[in-house]
Amino acid sequence: MFSGASAINLDAKGRIAIPKRYRESLHACHNNQLVITVDIQSSCLLLYPIHEWEQVAAKLASLSDTQPTERAIKRMLLGYAHECELDGNGRMLLPPPLRQYANLDKRAMLVGQLNKFELWDEAAWQQQIEQSRIAILNEDLAANERLADFSL
Repeated sequence: MFSGASAINLDAKGRIAIPKRYRESLHACHNNQLVITVDIQSSCLLLYPIHEWEQVAAKLASLSDTQPTERAIKRMLLGYAHECELDGNGRMLLPPPLRQYANLDKRAMLVGQLNKFELWDEAAWQQQIEQSRIAILNEDLAANERLADFSL
């Protein structure tokens, strides 16, 4: 399970280094293999350990090729999907189309989301956090069935 937000840098070749705290789990449980794709609701990338991606791929396979929205979702997620393996230094290369989609240049944020990571441009991440904070403050959590009993 992945959690926490880590500031990371892209090198001149477009590589990122996964923070050490995640590398052991990625090596032991997923053989250093990840799939990177786009987030269809935000301008960020999603990094799935290979076994998690297999579950996503199974869900995508069940979507229709004739229903336009389902087909568009498949096209985006599968079309951008890129399998990669961490090198000996815990680095992975982000293909140019994926870097462009998320507006990644030099500074980024890698954000654990339990079964996957989000990869954001650092400025976009800060903007997203502020928008999320405002949305939560404006939401009547008690009126939301899924959040009514949620407490920390």
